[in-house]
Amino acid sequence: MGACRELKKKVADLVGSWPNDSTQLTNLFARSAQEQIQAEFNAEPNKEEREKFSFFSYGALFVEVHVDLLGQVRMKRAVGVYDVGRMINPRLARSQIVGGMLFGFSMALMEGTVPDETTGRIVNANLADYHVVVHADSPEFDIDFINEPDPHMPDLGARGIGEIGIVGAPAAIANAFFHATGKRLRDLPITPDKLI
Repeated sequence: MGACRELKKKVADLVGSWPNDSTQLTNLFARSAQEQIQAEFNAEPNKEEREKFSFFSYGALFVEVHVDLLGQVRMKRAVGVYDVGRMINPRLARSQIVGGMLFGFSMALMEGTVPDETTGRIVNANLADYHVVVHADSPEFDIDFINEPDPHMPDLGARGIGEIGIVGAPAAIANAFFHATGKRLRDLPITPDKLI
């Protein structure tokens, strides 16, 4: 955004004003007597603001799980609300959050390496034995964003999403399991044998 502003200012300085339509762009280089027009912009945050404010995204995640009599956990619904500054691409942002949540649910309920106690080798070192969440395990998702621009971020007011979807997912599953069964587990994955 800053680079675009600088380019617009440079063009206006060279030819008098910013072209209003594409026909004025055709002879822009001839009028400016240049082969190309470049602009640079450095978008580093203000050091004083960097010390005063936190630039991290955050959110809240709630899950509904069903636990059967044998201790098998099934995810039914996941609701998440996130503050990531201004939304630039809502569809991509939602996909990033859903992917992170699924990764966290997989960590909470299925993923776990099993070492051979005599040799130390990993017994389940392939995707046939190492279980991960698949489409059939996915719950119903309700994802929302606050979509308020961060006034302390340069230009767009957007912050990064990254892997924020995974952050609370294992803890949310463990808390839902605790509320369903009364048993607090602090060792992942949460498998039926740990309910005994």
